[in-house]
Amino acid sequence: MKTIGMLGGMSWESTAIYYKVMNERVKQRLGGLHSAKCLLSSVDFEEMAQLQADGDWQGAGELLGKQAAALEQAGADFLIICTNTMHSVIPTIKRFVSLPFLHIAEATATRIQQASLSKVGLLGTRYTMEQDFYSAKIEEAGIEVMIPSEQERQDVHRIIYEELCLGHQVDSSRARYQEIIRSLQARGAEGIILGCTEIGLLISESDVELPLFDTAVIHAEEAVERALLAD
Repeated sequence: MKTIGMLGGMSWESTAIYYKVMNERVKQRLGGLHSAKCLLSSVDFEEMAQLQADGDWQGAGELLGKQAAALEQAGADFLIICTNTMHSVIPTIKRFVSLPFLHIAEATATRIQQASLSKVGLLGTRYTMEQDFYSAKIEEAGIEVMIPSEQERQDVHRIIYEELCLGHQVDSSRARYQEIIRSLQARGAEGIILGCTEIGLLISESDVELPLFDTAVIHAEEAVERALLAD
């Protein structure tokens, strides 16, 4: 089994999901007392969120690059970033390491293809919804990506940072997300990418009519599959 290097803490609420899902997946695949071999570097999200807000993506990438280098030195075989947004700085991180990355959007695109969908809505931070580093990976797989309206994007982003990253699940915010998903459905979305690793804390399949693609769960499961591949 390969050792998974995890860049986490953005936020720790969703990084905890990764740890749980990866260990459950290994137990399911191997049985017995088996558990995931992983190394975690968990950053201070307050510092990272400020870099994001300031638009200092270079600084954010360098911070994660140093953490990635520490994971490589400690024996990680490949890396995952336990958040969607910070995949935008992978080019900077790669200057610090030689390890391969398992990209969260590529893993998600594969699941969407397996579901035979061609048009999906994307929820996430403003950075993930409005920049092309994420949607481009999905579209490369032949899948059309739709994003919410300006006001809807503001609401999705605010709920992530002011509630979900703090561990709060608010019923009125769930209702707002359901409303936004219905709006995307009316525009033709066949499924919804939960493109922020915290959104699955608030919205589940039972809350909506469309299939959901929970990126935290998908990424964690695919990390295990990568770890169990023979050399």
